[in-house]
Amino acid sequence: MALQARLLLPFFIIMLSSAISCYSSTSQPNPVLRHFGHEESGHDSQAYSSYFSNIADGDFKDLIKAVTDALSLKRFVRVGSISSTTSIKTVNVDDFGAEGDGTHDDTEAFMKAWKVACSSQGVVDLVVPQKKYRLKPITFSGPCKSDLTIQISGSIEASDDQSDYGEDGRHWLLFDSVQNLSVEGGGTINGNGKLWWQNSCKINKDLPCKDAPTALTFYRCTNLIVKNLKIQDAQQIHVSFEKCSNVQASKLTITAPEESPNTDGIHVTDTQNIRISSCVIGTGDDCISIVSGSKNLQATDITCGPGHGISIGSLGSGNSEAYVSGITVDGAKLSGTTNGVRIKTWQGGSGSAGNIKFQNVEMYNVTNPIIIDQSYCDQDKPCKKQGTAVQVKNVLYKNIQGTSASEVAIKFDCSKNFPCQGILLQNINLKGQAGDQKTATEALCNSVKLAYAGVVSPRCP
Repeated sequence: MALQARLLLPFFIIMLSSAISCYSSTSQPNPVLRHFGHEESGHDSQAYSSYFSNIADGDFKDLIKAVTDALSLKRFVRVGSISSTTSIKTVNVDDFGAEGDGTHDDTEAFMKAWKVACSSQGVVDLVVPQKKYRLKPITFSGPCKSDLTIQISGSIEASDDQSDYGEDGRHWLLFDSVQNLSVEGGGTINGNGKLWWQNSCKINKDLPCKDAPTALTFYRCTNLIVKNLKIQDAQQIHVSFEKCSNVQASKLTITAPEESPNTDGIHVTDTQNIRISSCVIGTGDDCISIVSGSKNLQATDITCGPGHGISIGSLGSGNSEAYVSGITVDGAKLSGTTNGVRIKTWQGGSGSAGNIKFQNVEMYNVTNPIIIDQSYCDQDKPCKKQGTAVQVKNVLYKNIQGTSASEVAIKFDCSKNFPCQGILLQNINLKGQAGDQKTATEALCNSVKLAYAGVVSPRCP
């Protein structure tokens, strides 16, 4: 750890100096707009000095916290942290009776293997070999005594007998209160969701709406790595991080048919300090959905499509209070999705969604490439109009280009009583596509305090 501190100290000093310089520059009004050589007329430019100060101040605080976290985590990246003399205990599910033939129920064997691995001291590898294992709903409970890695080389498939989910209809594989956990190995987690989709009220309107299991849930986990896995055909959500902190999710391939209902790729709720990187996601719902309680999230190198895009929300349903902040999507490619980068809130909610950045995003034939929808209503009956709303503020859209499948490429439908504040469009180029020809698009903007920087097309009337 002392070595880590010495290696990071020069980096911290350089970055701290840069952050202080950036922070000091915000004492001048509208630094970003001045950087691009002009301030746009028709908008309240003075309203943005506090916005940019808040962004810079937030980055400054996040920098200090990030360095502090890097120095304090005992084990966030396992590679290199284990010395050559460290003994690694291996626990193999086959040694506890797992058949791995794709037909037998291997749930009990996995549970026995987990108890041994979790209760062991030191460094432990829990191995799932290259076979096909069939599991009923199972909870892997912590805290554990070990520094634990689950190596999934084979395939884990869900039971398709819905009666197996009688005790808990919301989860299939659940990790509860586990610290210092890595789940990896290049294998496959298959939710076997076809039967659940067929019985969804979104597919068959005559059926009552019921919850379906999330394929893989991490609940109250800290110092968590999930990487190099294929997760497919979830019953509903594929991967959910709930009340977690210090999370890395990388090199995940998440797939389900475009028509599969509510099959979000990665769902983040009430989770802090999470990085999602180098993931390929194509499902029947949001590629990434970020909801209330989420803070300090960075998503980079994301490939999305088919699906509903990358969404913050929905927020404020049932007149609830919601808070989301410190969200950065930096580097994404979206293709054929029904939305691009989206913020969606219900009428009647409260709270805020702010300090959000969407940047370096490529769109290919995307409907609603940039959208804030504060009249979101995901129900058959029309939602009644209400006066309160989640406050959307301090949102940067930067370096976003490509083609829109809809004539309206930018849509800000904000609350009349709680207008969107501090929205900045910088270097945006979204065109329509008619055969080989690029066509003009338009922007619709209601109740939004907006500024531009650089070349932006389309613009609000």
